[in-house]
This record gives sequence, structure tokens and C-alpha cells, in this order.
Amino acid sequence: MQNKLAFVLGGGGSRGAMQVGALRALHEAGIHPDLLVGTSIGAANAVFLSIHGYTLDGLGKLEQIWRSTVLQDLLPTHFWWQLMRSLFQRSGGLSQSKIREFAIANGITPEMRFCDIQGAALFLVAADMNARQPVIFGQDPQDFILDSLLASMALPPWVAPQQAEGRYLVDGGFISNLPIQAALLQGATQIIALDLFEPNDVDTSAHGLRPFIWRLDKTVEYRQEQLELELAKARGVPVHLISLVSEAPVPIWDFHNSIELIEHGYQLTRQAMAEWDSFLEPWQRKSGIWQKLFGLTKK
Repeated sequence: MQNKLAFVLGGGGSRGAMQVGALRALHEAGIHPDLLVGTSIGAANAVFLSIHGYTLDGLGKLEQIWRSTVLQDLLPTHFWWQLMRSLFQRSGGLSQSKIREFAIANGITPEMRFCDIQGAALFLVAADMNARQPVIFGQDPQDFILDSLLASMALPPWVAPQQAEGRYLVDGGFISNLPIQAALLQGATQIIALDLFEPNDVDTSAHGLRPFIWRLDKTVEYRQEQLELELAKARGVPVHLISLVSEAPVPIWDFHNSIELIEHGYQLTRQAMAEWDSFLEPWQRKSGIWQKLFGLTKK
């Protein structure tokens, strides 16, 4: 069976900037994916990387895109006001057009299909609440990338669910925030998972509806992640989980710290890779780069 290394990019809103730094560290180490699988903001990073290329130049463009988010109000911060508005009014989502325009301005044109992607195969994950199952875009090469991305990022109240052909599509993070299972279904034999799960952004002493919803979300997200990790283990697929946790909790809608988070993700990934010296052979890497970066030798 052909070896396939998958980069799995989880959801986490503005914390997705850390994945950009992580990808730069992986590229410097000569690690190249065969598959890119993402959900929510991880889907956005996977798409931008696919379009601009997994090269130094492409990663530089991805960093520039994230640097520009510092000045963008992509997810307005009045969360609870927006939630009530979306519940009692018919709305297309307060940020949907803004995110769509941002994506188009950065190279994701409406007519672009998955079959147009060069390099690593691209797959995006959304959740179908009617079928209670994940939906993997990219399995059909004729899927439109922009529509698929907006489905994967359909997080109310900012982006409205997509309803068509009997499906009710929302953000993939609702059902698989670190889409390891999707990577397995696409034939991954090894996985590097860039996880944005933030365990410390819930005040365990707080009471009321908002803390309850936040705890519920974190509990479901963590449980789903553990189940998908166990599934990979049961199938004999090694997963290197890189936990990209910010030094201080960052709300998913706050993009003001993108520049600092990129660098933080880079450093966290270098630290994680320093422990991977026993897991080198099956990966596609440039000869000698790993040893030069970390002073490691193969066992």
C-alpha cells in the first residue's frame, strides 16, 4: 500500500494563525504532505495553501493573508447580540459576505474546483445536521472550492448554514473539529494533526447559560477528538498530534493577535518535532534537513 502522509488542520477561529507558523516549521524540516484535510479555519488554511503552493513563497503569502486579518473585522465581537439577532431574524449570516469577499480577494475564485488543485490532494469537512454525518468535499473533483469552504466554516451566528438538496450544512467543527477520520477515509497511512483545541478558555467557576454552552462545546469537541485518535490507533495509523495552545486564551473571533500567534505556532511545532526522531523513515523529506535543524540522527 502506498504511504500517504496527511496534514490534518483542526478548527479554532482566529487561533488558526498558529497553524501557519506550524506549517512553516514543517516545511523547513522537509516534511511534505500527500493529503491536506481541514475543517473550519483549518479548511481555510488548507485551501489557501493548496492554491498558493506548499513552498516558501506560498507559505509567505499565507502569512501575509493572516497578517491582513489584524485589520479585518471578519467575526464581529458582539457575539450574544448577533446570536439573538440570528435566532429571531432571517439572515444570511453577519459575516458571510465579508468572508466570501476576503476569500475571493485572496485567490479563491467562485469557479475554482477541486480538480484544479495541484500538489497535495485537498479535502474539506463540513457537518450535515440532517444526516448527522460529516460531509467530505473534494471526493468529487467537480465540487466548487469556495462553496465547500463556506460550508465548512458555516458557524452561526456569523455564517449561516447552507441548505440545499436535503442537506443542512454547518461548520465541520460541530461534528469533527480535528478531522482525523476524514483523513483515514482518504487513505492516510500517517497523520500530522495541527490541533487548535484550547482547554483553558473556559472559566470552570462561572455559572449561567454562556459558560454552560461553552463547557458543552468543549466537552463534545474533546470527546470527538479522542474517539478519532482511537480510531486511527485501531487502524494502525500513527498520528503525531501537535497541540497549538496559545500562551493566553484567545477568543475565536479575535484576530488582533495573528502575527504573534504565527510565531508561537512555529515555536511549538519545532519543539514537538524535536521528539520525532524515531518516526522519520516513511515521510517524504528533503535529505539532511532534519538533522541540520535538530541535530538528530535516525535510530
